[in-house]
Amino acid sequence: MIIKYITLFLYFSILFLIGYFASRTIKTTKDYYVGGKKLGYWVVAFSARATGESAWLLLGLTGLGAMVGVSAFWVVLGEIIGVSIAWFFMAEKFKQLTDKYNSITIPDYLVSRFKSKTNTLRIVAATALSLFVVIYVSAQIDATGTAFESFLGWNYFTGAIVGFLIVLAYIFSGGFVAVAWSDLFQGLVMLFGLVLLPIVAYFSISSDVSLSSELTKLDPSFLNIWGDGGFNMINLFTILGFLFIGLGFMGSPQLFVRFMSIKSTSEIKKGRWVAFVFTLLTDSCAVLIGVFGRYLLTSIDADPEVILGNGAQNVLPLLVERVMPLTLVGIYIAAVLSAIMSTIDSLLVVASSAISRDFYQQIFKPNKTEKELARTSRFITLLLAVFALIIAMIVALAVPGRTIFWFVIFGWSGIAATFCPTIILSLFWDKFNEKGAIASMITGFLSIPLFKFGLTSLPSIGIYFEKLGELGPSFLLAIIVGMLVSAILTKQMPKSELNSSNTD
Repeated sequence: MIIKYITLFLYFSILFLIGYFASRTIKTTKDYYVGGKKLGYWVVAFSARATGESAWLLLGLTGLGAMVGVSAFWVVLGEIIGVSIAWFFMAEKFKQLTDKYNSITIPDYLVSRFKSKTNTLRIVAATALSLFVVIYVSAQIDATGTAFESFLGWNYFTGAIVGFLIVLAYIFSGGFVAVAWSDLFQGLVMLFGLVLLPIVAYFSISSDVSLSSELTKLDPSFLNIWGDGGFNMINLFTILGFLFIGLGFMGSPQLFVRFMSIKSTSEIKKGRWVAFVFTLLTDSCAVLIGVFGRYLLTSIDADPEVILGNGAQNVLPLLVERVMPLTLVGIYIAAVLSAIMSTIDSLLVVASSAISRDFYQQIFKPNKTEKELARTSRFITLLLAVFALIIAMIVALAVPGRTIFWFVIFGWSGIAATFCPTIILSLFWDKFNEKGAIASMITGFLSIPLFKFGLTSLPSIGIYFEKLGELGPSFLLAIIVGMLVSAILTKQMPKSELNSSNTD
């Protein structure tokens, strides 16, 4: 136990040092929110991937692999497609436009892109982002409590609060620079831990054992890529739901703000391959950890959730304890906390920027000085974090059977459905206008709870919506509404006004 605490002490010491040195570079709001737009591709690529994965990767996806087997690789495919589209087809154009507009937040970019004359777009964007960020961060805080409980035997609530305070400490001082550099460090820890564990687990299995036959005995459908029962409509909707998770990489603010922060488009060309390889390795290894953990930790007649926790989300810490030497266990605690904290810090910076700059400064206090705005940003960061902590505590008490996988996905889906369709259309369709963007964001925002809680309760067809998940249909509906509203208004708009509204 002492070795675990020493490892954690060193890990947190590095984070605090990053926050300290980053704080010395913060001179303007551009520094605080996007690192002065001068970060290199290694930092940006690792920061984007560490932020995009979160506790969902190390505790959620590993658990899914343990529960459903190789069909969890559909999630890996969905993520690879989403990350590739973002980096190979969207990032360069987005970087060029945000530099052209001198944008330092996503609402900044949208307002400039549509030449907004009112504050409606800023208000809608800032409100939606703040709400779903608080939900998303609360899911990460929940995972922090689970991680401390699983690895160190701490009380869940103590672990959640300690993790919350640590993240707040280094983000409070260093802003985006601290977030980006800490994400590079944390991304390396995640990559090392995820790649090493399935290798060690595989070689811990006797060479005389036929792993495939043993896994089939545990669950006849475990090695079926289509899932339990083979190819059928229910499984098809489940697979689509897994694939749609990758949609969130195609415009979510906490990820695309990284493209604003990179030095140049040439750095994006280098960073895209780092992001691709990172995604392929970490996601594939997460599923394999679940698969090997299912074999090594459970038996034929046992309920895997009784042994591995709700959604098998304890499979990684239990497998680490089983196959790794004690000296490395602390590294895995750090890896899980890295995934969690790299997401919390990024989300809080993005949300605080939306409120302090896009709402407070741009609408109410345009004459605020840089120093005053920086102070306001830190206060809003603290406020959002406290709200998220309260929600995490309430959910922990009210829903003891929750799983990290789906708790995180709800917050992820809300941000993605609200912003990704709008970002995609703003980059690739000249006729997309402000009214269409507002309609698209509102549609995506409202569709998430509709598809999550409303349509899933319908008789006969509700099960299909449950398996499909809320992101895919919300995303599609937001794109359709955005295009329809823009097309209708384009037809009604005078030719002179139409020409002035097309900025690209």
